[in-house]
Amino acid sequence: MLAEIAAANAAFQVIKGALSNGKELYDVADQATKFFDSKSAIAKKANKSGSGDELQCFMQLEKIKEQEVWLKEYMIYAGRADMHSDWLQFQSECKRKRENDERTRIRHRAANIALFWSALLWGTGVLVVVPLGMYIAFQFFDIIN
Repeated sequence: MLAEIAAANAAFQVIKGALSNGKELYDVADQATKFFDSKSAIAKKANKSGSGDELQCFMQLEKIKEQEVWLKEYMIYAGRADMHSDWLQFQSECKRKRENDERTRIRHRAANIALFWSALLWGTGVLVVVPLGMYIAFQFFDIIN
């Protein structure tokens, strides 16, 4: 939890410093991605019941909202005309990428579990069928009396 908070605060400070020094938002895209990934992780933990960190998460999300307001005002008044709408589009792309990565991770995990069970079942089948086949063959060729 503290790692996500520290990452969000550090990323915002880098973004704010860079924008204040005349850089564009695309110059700090990596930090913006870290900022919103951290925000997403904090929001997930805040929505998770029973974690015990709900109040801390809520307060951090409020701080992040204030930071987003600062970014919005900066983009509207000091940035180019469509910067805020581009920023919102960037946020939605980051969210879409996180959701896609999560779906991919779940699919890979399901495939690995299916592969494990398939190997286990085939292995068990071989352990049963081979001795049974040998017994029948020995009976057929009258090796065992």
